[in-house]
Amino acid sequence: LGLSLHNMKTTIILTILCISLFAAADILFQEKFDDAAWESRWVKAYPKKAEGTDGEWGWTAGKFYADPKNKGLQTTQDARFYTISAEFPKEFSNDKKTLVVQYTVKFEQNIDCGGGYVKIFPASLDQEKFNSESEYNIMFGPDVCGSSTKKVHVIFGRDGKNHLVKKNIPAETDEFTHIYRLVLNPDNTYKVYVDGNLKESGSLEEDWDILPPKQIKDPKASKPSDWVDEKEIPDPTDVKPDGWDDIPKEISDPDATKPSDWDDDLDGEWEAPVIPNPEYKGEWKAKTIPNPDYKGEWIHPLIDNPEYKPNPSLYSYPSFKYIGIDVWQVKSGTIFDSIIISDNESDADVWFKEWETLKVGEKAAYDTQKEEEAKKLEAERKATESQSKAEDDEGETEDVEEDGKEEEEEDTRDEL
Repeated sequence: LGLSLHNMKTTIILTILCISLFAAADILFQEKFDDAAWESRWVKAYPKKAEGTDGEWGWTAGKFYADPKNKGLQTTQDARFYTISAEFPKEFSNDKKTLVVQYTVKFEQNIDCGGGYVKIFPASLDQEKFNSESEYNIMFGPDVCGSSTKKVHVIFGRDGKNHLVKKNIPAETDEFTHIYRLVLNPDNTYKVYVDGNLKESGSLEEDWDILPPKQIKDPKASKPSDWVDEKEIPDPTDVKPDGWDDIPKEISDPDATKPSDWDDDLDGEWEAPVIPNPEYKGEWKAKTIPNPDYKGEWIHPLIDNPEYKPNPSLYSYPSFKYIGIDVWQVKSGTIFDSIIISDNESDADVWFKEWETLKVGEKAAYDTQKEEEAKKLEAERKATESQSKAEDDEGETEDVEEDGKEEEEEDTRDEL
């Protein structure tokens, strides 16, 4: 009986803990753009109004899709800046909590140069004045430009400075919808997923230069004046061969002959053109040998950096209030959708599974569209070919009729 009571108490405690953890889990922001009322939830900004380069947003499922109701925000004009933001239901801090940021982005236009990232802001953001200089907490997502830039940005704003991740995280650049997830943990670690695949993970302190380095070069140390760091030296016993410097770099071309029309009185004395001397060996240099006095490469000694202080709260921000999109695109057509911010990955997992289902239908729709386009092109090709053949046949018929008329006229003249 005592054991049963103990087991019952343990079960109750575990149940309470599970319920508490579940209750503590919170979706902090979510947006699927499923209804036309999205415009009442998002605020458009026009920081480039004076230049006339602000782009307009569209609301669409795109050119190919699994579900026509699954719409998102799309950039619609080439060579434009796009700026828009939404407010969270309530301001929050991620102190002592996990922060998960996940969303989908579709480069339907086969992007050549443009951003597909989002920014998360503190309460200080003025949505109407939102622009590329607005200070943010986190910038996350893909950025593509030519062949040199195809990466996922993870940038943290701290004290007016933006700190870029030191690792290269590859981004997807095809025409399909991809899902990006950033996870920040209270132990100062992070994870970046693309399409459910872990692309990068590690320590905030090690993978960003947010804090001063733990160690620095000793300012009092310097390389000794007698330090020998030359691995090899000229062989002092090596001697330049006799006559080395007597060999000219160029010589007269022995195969050249004076032109037959050359006039010495008018043209001057003829000289054969010069060519590189095949016997010339260049400047003589003694062969090298290992330096017996070589001490190795001098390494500057390090000391502990007095300015370094560990910060266990690198992951934490006191205020999150807005999410925004602030991108430049040369070729428009990018679709942003399914944005979720939570303090646990299980909420994001639900949306990830939805994406897994939708991507199958999206690929099928894409393949169908390409097949139809190929059939249309083939039909147009055949129609053009048929029309060209008909025109050729008509031309041949006219030529035959014209030849017949000429023959009749010749016969008539012969009879006369």
